[in-house]
Amino acid sequence: MRQVPNIAGVLLLGFFALFPLVYSGGNYDYVMHVLITAFFYAILASSWSMLAGYAGQFSFGHMAFMGIGAYGTALFCHYFYITSEPTGICTEFAFFGNYFVIKNAIGVTSTTLDQDCLAQAVAVWGDSVSVRPMPVLMGIILGTMAGGLSGLLVGLLVLRLRAAYLALFTLGFSEIVKAVISAEIDITRGQAGLELPALFENGVSLMGTTFDKTDKIPPYYIMLGLLVLCLALLAWLARSRFGLFVRALREDQDAAAALGVNTTRYKVYVFTITTAMAAAAGAVQAHYVQIVTPNLMFLLQMSLVVAMAVIGGVENFVAAALGAIFLQILLELLRTSFTIGGVEVDMTVWRLVFFGILLMITLRFFRNGLIAPIIAYFYRSGMAEETVAKRKTGAPAS
Repeated sequence: MRQVPNIAGVLLLGFFALFPLVYSGGNYDYVMHVLITAFFYAILASSWSMLAGYAGQFSFGHMAFMGIGAYGTALFCHYFYITSEPTGICTEFAFFGNYFVIKNAIGVTSTTLDQDCLAQAVAVWGDSVSVRPMPVLMGIILGTMAGGLSGLLVGLLVLRLRAAYLALFTLGFSEIVKAVISAEIDITRGQAGLELPALFENGVSLMGTTFDKTDKIPPYYIMLGLLVLCLALLAWLARSRFGLFVRALREDQDAAAALGVNTTRYKVYVFTITTAMAAAAGAVQAHYVQIVTPNLMFLLQMSLVVAMAVIGGVENFVAAALGAIFLQILLELLRTSFTIGGVEVDMTVWRLVFFGILLMITLRFFRNGLIAPIIAYFYRSGMAEETVAKRKTGAPAS
């Protein structure tokens, strides 16, 4: 019985791995988009579950770190290029026989060729000079590092705070990040957003099939792979000595400190790791949708991630991830309106009401979530009989 969750997990992973290859519905692109978005939210919900459910550090800044990852790769890919000749008008540095060029910031209204230094140079060069953008993978790595470093700095600053103080500080931090991005129009283009290259701008070949940059299969497997990687890392951490110390922080921080656990250090560790995961998800998602705006960091988005984790089971990161996937799919299914007694019910509005009711029911009657207790039931089944059998085996002969 205790192997049931493991078997179910392997089957579910196999289902998601094979789904794009066997599904052939007319709404293929839409369904794939929903699943890619579901995997994105699953990474956010599972990493937040490790932070809040395992370590007891309730943060409202998770979407801010996701946004830092997204904007980190967006700014890198938008402003930095490699050229074979110097422009003479941009900021540039010699780089292994080429030139590392930094475009000038021209904001959202100044888009003419006489203000974009690289565009001016390209207009003169034509096709005679090579102009190469930065690799997308490097942008994703730098965005992830930016999110993790931001998490480290914020953690060192605020993780001595507890409970509501930490939540309020991270909420304020999130709003500050969003406000700065919105205000720095010259660099970030504000609410107009920054455009990014696709994950595979020039297409990619998989298993003998060539996909262009608009195909859904490559980003689907990239996001699914990132989710599996994050869950594997979280599982390893949870079962290690690190996980033991982190759970000790949740149960009784003062008792853990009295036993010699450096509570601040481990809180900073878990905060940095989970924020880096959020940043990685944001960076990959940004290249998938090919635009980033400050709307990514609205408080409603953070509330959605928290609700997904709570409904799935905040003290189990696998359950939180499954809850995110299930709820994202459910929210899309609830977009379909219907008629009752001649009155049309617009589910594009009421679906969020349904979501809120489900959250309240979960908090009132299922405090460990809807999925986590099912997983725990199978893992704990037979433990009592096994314990009794061990005691009988170890009992002295009469």
